[in-house]
Amino acid sequence: MSRPAALVLVGTPIGNMGDLSPRAVEELATADVICCEDTRRTGRLLQHAGIERRPLLLVNDHNESARRAEVIARLDGGQRVAVVTDAGMPGISDPGERLVSAVVRAGHTVEVVPGPSAGIAALVASGLPTGRYVFEGFLPRRPGPRHERLRLLASEARTMVLYEAPHRIRRTLEDLASALGSERRVAIARELTKLYETVWRGTLGEAVEWAEATPPRGEIALVVAGAPVSEPSDDELVAELRTALRQGASTRDAAATVSERLGVARKRAYSLALGMEP
Repeated sequence: MSRPAALVLVGTPIGNMGDLSPRAVEELATADVICCEDTRRTGRLLQHAGIERRPLLLVNDHNESARRAEVIARLDGGQRVAVVTDAGMPGISDPGERLVSAVVRAGHTVEVVPGPSAGIAALVASGLPTGRYVFEGFLPRRPGPRHERLRLLASEARTMVLYEAPHRIRRTLEDLASALGSERRVAIARELTKLYETVWRGTLGEAVEWAEATPPRGEIALVVAGAPVSEPSDDELVAELRTALRQGASTRDAAATVSERLGVARKRAYSLALGMEP
């Protein structure tokens, strides 16, 4: 039975070919055409998966905008168009984002076959907080935008995930140490899911020394701890508690509301509330 036209984003392995899912294989085997960054690399992926030769359409950073009309024309004609990148999820620091946007505007369906992501793999292996994080991808290369981005990251409280190429990793670690402080914690993940997978953990200052002594190979994912959040003072808490109490909240409810809003222990807020003058 024929399936409806759709742009299908297919996650592919970031190293270990065993991570190619059965659903990904099915989508690639039945796609009318596969958009890819490198036809040779994707050809090898198809061969590994036992997929007969499929039509491949080269879509990379340089021609993604130009390919949009052709892809939409194929969708208009009822085709299913798969999108892969060299590794990982399309659209995450790789081609695909602009293509998806154009297809959505044209009113077509976009489907996703989830797969490996170097950033998420590095994050969960880092040992740093994962409850709230921000993906920064590659830092800007030009000095002005790079300096501004680093300035913003210095006060970012969430865990940060970045990508970097091996020949630029030392400079990026030096810039991060300068902007965020040499004592900020960092995890450096490389060769994820491959034979020589490593995750190095330490401070940014130590990481600079590590990069000097051991020039890394392979694409790298950096996971950097967020800026420490300072605790509000007792005076700030009391002011918030007074406001909540004036609005009719009970002592217990006021403490619960303020502790959640300001990120402090409920016991501390409740103790201050009990000690306040009526």
